Amino acid sequence: MTLHLKDKEAYQRLNYLYQAAHCVLSQNPQNVELARFYGFTQKTIARRLVLRQDPSVKRTLCKKCSSLLIPGVTATMRQRRKKGKTRFTVVRCLSCGQSKTLLNNPDHSLWADRPEAQQQQQQKQQQQPDPGTSAKSQPKNPKPDGSQSSKTSAAQTSTST
Repeated sequence: MTLHLKDKEAYQRLNYLYQAAHCVLSQNPQNVELARFYGFTQKTIARRLVLRQDPSVKRTLCKKCSSLLIPGVTATMRQRRKKGKTRFTVVRCLSCGQSKTLLNNPDHSLWADRPEAQQQQQQKQQQQPDPGTSAKSQPKNPKPDGSQSSKTSAAQTSTST
């Protein structure tokens, strides 16, 4: 069974823009504006087409300026503790100063990474009808008591005469 992705071309374009931003910054770390443009374009495409991006991708983009957050190049990363055991990673964008606080719990896992989420995704895909069949070609279901509705029985009698 193959997986039918809703907007495969759009996801491929988002992936290309993300990789292009990484490539631009790896070749020339001073070229932050071009990488920011790629990130902004990626964000606008995802918003316009209402596509969900992977959390790992969203964590590496600044919400304010759409810059790619690479530690030591465009961002600083600090480990913080709050109230005892709770650990956080604070990522601060060097372009605009926006900071993100991410939970740094080794036992924490995202819902998308859990096996239950994978099973629910597969069940939803199995429940969706094939796009090749239309509702008009399928016969209407009779009433629960075994009789048909008056419209369908009138249509059947007029076609049989």
